[in-house]
Amino acid sequence: LGFSQSSTSSQNSRGIKRKWVPKEDDALVACMVDLHNVGTFNVDTRFKDKYLNELERILEKSLPHAMLKAKPNLESMIRTLKRDWAIVYDMLSGKDNSSFGWDEHRQMIVAEDAVWNLYISSHKAADQLRHRNFLYYD
Repeated sequence: LGFSQSSTSSQNSRGIKRKWVPKEDDALVACMVDLHNVGTFNVDTRFKDKYLNELERILEKSLPHAMLKAKPNLESMIRTLKRDWAIVYDMLSGKDNSSFGWDEHRQMIVAEDAVWNLYISSHKAADQLRHRNFLYYD
C-alpha cells in the first residue's frame, strides 16, 4: 500500500474531493525539497508566505494536466503530510514508545499487535498507519 492509496484528498473550489495519485505525491515532495534547497522561501524551519504559489507554478511544469492549485489542493496535501509525519515521528521518538520500530525496506512503522492496540487506544489517528507505509518520512 502506498501513501497515496489512503484517504489523501483535497477539496477543489466547488467542494468536491480530489484523490491524489502517487505521481503527484512524489512530485509535490520533490518540489518542496527543491524549493527548500534553493532557499528563496525558507524562514527558519518553515516556508515563507507565497511558497504555495511557487509550488503551484513548479508543479504545473512537471504535471501540466494535474491542475493542482495552491489552495486548496497543495495546502490540504501539505497539511496531510505534516500530520502523518508528526504521527510517525511521535511513534518513533516519543516518550515511552521504544516498542515501535521503522522498517526501512517497507517504509513503515512496525510493532507487535499488543503495542499497536495499546497505542491506538489513546492515539486514534495512528490507526491509519498501522498497515500502510509512509514513503516521505526521511
